[in-house]
Amino acid sequence: MKIQLNICLMLLGISILLSCTVKRAVVNPPVSNQSSDPAPQKFAIKPDFPDFELEFKKILEQHSADLSYPEVIEAFYQLHKLQPVLVRRFMAEGQLDTLLSRLEESAEHGLDPELFFTAGLKKMKNRLSNKKAGNVLSKYRDTVELELNVASSLLKYSNALQFGLTDPLKIYKEYFAETARPDSTFMMQVLEHKELKGYLDSIQPKSGQYLALQAALKAQVQAQEKTISQTGELLKLNLERLRWKNRPPGLKYVRVNIADFSLDVIDKGKLVLRMKVCVGEAARQTPQLSSMIYSVQVNPVWNIPESIARNEIIKYASRDKYYLANNSINVFKNGKRVWDLEAIDWGKAEPGSYSFKQRPGMKNSLGKIKFLFKNESSVYLHDTPVKSAFNQKNRAISHGCVRVEKPLELAFVLFGKGPKYDQVKNAMQSGYPREKYIGLPTAIPISIAYYTALADQQGKVIFNKDIYGLDDMLAEELKK
Repeated sequence: MKIQLNICLMLLGISILLSCTVKRAVVNPPVSNQSSDPAPQKFAIKPDFPDFELEFKKILEQHSADLSYPEVIEAFYQLHKLQPVLVRRFMAEGQLDTLLSRLEESAEHGLDPELFFTAGLKKMKNRLSNKKAGNVLSKYRDTVELELNVASSLLKYSNALQFGLTDPLKIYKEYFAETARPDSTFMMQVLEHKELKGYLDSIQPKSGQYLALQAALKAQVQAQEKTISQTGELLKLNLERLRWKNRPPGLKYVRVNIADFSLDVIDKGKLVLRMKVCVGEAARQTPQLSSMIYSVQVNPVWNIPESIARNEIIKYASRDKYYLANNSINVFKNGKRVWDLEAIDWGKAEPGSYSFKQRPGMKNSLGKIKFLFKNESSVYLHDTPVKSAFNQKNRAISHGCVRVEKPLELAFVLFGKGPKYDQVKNAMQSGYPREKYIGLPTAIPISIAYYTALADQQGKVIFNKDIYGLDDMLAEELKK
């Protein structure tokens, strides 16, 4: 309490001195519309008195390279006339101690407290607190150094908890999920908060998944075939992923976890459907993305991609002249269908000279239905005729699309009971399959993500293998 009183008296003295920065008297200075902090009274002073604004500017320039978001911090202090507003605002009420306490507790989020210069801030605060009466300019310099580092640490901590330390768009090539990042307007608002504890409480992640991973980290849970330390690092990586602002909008959405080979439908926070999926093999990774499922195609025609045609279809056809007919595959050249398939010498066929389409039916690789959503990778969810694949432990076996175990159940959850779902069901069960598009009554968000640790409905953390090596990439980025 005595230290706080000393600090308050010191700040009061500095505030009075800060008011003496102009070489002429000013009567009734206007209050800035951009800040609610009180404007200091200004008086005429001696010409040789220290220029505090100039001193602030010098210190800001000296420390700029060591600050988080230096451009934002500089803009904030230009707006506040180069005044140490945060120290004046937070020191007297002990709010700075609240910030230091939260920074020290950041390890509970899997973050190193020194990312936020925690020890340095404590040292600066103690130095200012223990400063004896004497050189005014020396006190002011200590105040400004503390001020700038408080702003820097507060911004970095705030952004880390609300957006994550990293930007997944800069880490992963196959990442197309809409992910919010902090901008200068948001960060300026952070520095304007007057009541620090309430703000810091409000930014703590509160989702069930996040709290479950935090609890596992604190309890030092050990994953199979990993040490406690390795498990802790794995939990930290997935806590970072959960901090990314890429959650699907709306109360109802589809979530595919690539690493877990699973699909969940969440409605109002509850799991209403879960199933196995097959995802892209390592050489043809399923991308992380967000979109909206807007339609289904029942009894789809498969327009076989050129890469698959070149690397697989033509090779199979060259070995077995009946392969194309047996698999209901039509062949086209220059847009016209080729009927005499046996006359083609596939061993000499030029890549790209033919295109292929697989007709609807039991042998179609897309099965009886595919679920459509716009994306840059031309992937979708679809049925498959090879149901045995869902019995495999490692289901990274597709060309990039997501094969679903229970397509009719997924259609029911998305369409709901009614005539449109009946259309889907009847068309899928028809003995004479014909291609048909049926739009959803309401588009449903879909998120295809990658988590190697995630909690189940009972709160138990399930650990998955890093099938694409994306954990290593994220770990490297976090070290920077």
